Amino acid sequence: MKALSPHDLLELWERGSRLHHLDQGLLALCAALSEEERAAVADWTLGKRNRALLELHSACFGSRLRAWAACANCGEKMEFEMDARSLLSSFHERPHEDQTLAVNGRTFRLPTSRDLAEAALEGNPAQGALRLLERCHLGKDPVGWTEDDLNAVGEQFAKADPMAELRLAVACPACGETQEESFDPVTFLWSELQAMARRVLLEIHKLASGYGWSEREILGLSDFRRSLYLQMVHA
Repeated sequence: MKALSPHDLLELWERGSRLHHLDQGLLALCAALSEEERAAVADWTLGKRNRALLELHSACFGSRLRAWAACANCGEKMEFEMDARSLLSSFHERPHEDQTLAVNGRTFRLPTSRDLAEAALEGNPAQGALRLLERCHLGKDPVGWTEDDLNAVGEQFAKADPMAELRLAVACPACGETQEESFDPVTFLWSELQAMARRVLLEIHKLASGYGWSEREILGLSDFRRSLYLQMVHA
């Protein structure tokens, strides 16, 4: 996965700031992929998408991932940190794009971002899960799905594509309770992107005010030179 330039990252942030969460992830990947790959990215399995997002994060911002959550037991702020490359290496097997699953005599394919987008249109999570199940079912006849069906298919999805939904166990330093937290690569990538964009825009403002350079000229400078010029502006 190639690293994006500061100019590309700024453009990505500007284009994606008001998009839906799912679209932000796809837009970020499309910025780093070839034209051929972009055409298929919405139909990648969710695990393949998440893997690519972690690789993009590592290429652009480094592999260190930091976050925090509130303890459900005592309310204490729990900070945790992980390494994206270590996380990637812990998932050795990758599902085939055309992999199908047999569950209770019915055949399903693995969900994609396009499927999640359709499910998100539903008014509540239960209807969304049902919509997702129907989209991934490869049978032609209508089925009256039960809650057991939903659970059984969901379990098989998780086994076949373990990177599709990442969850981490976090221990509270105050009370010692452990809870699971969802880990969403899109959220981490976009948080880094937003912080970077604000920092770079501030640097552009300072250098443009000090030297009269254009945004393109400033972004064309190496990080080292830009840092030196900022020091001189402040001197």
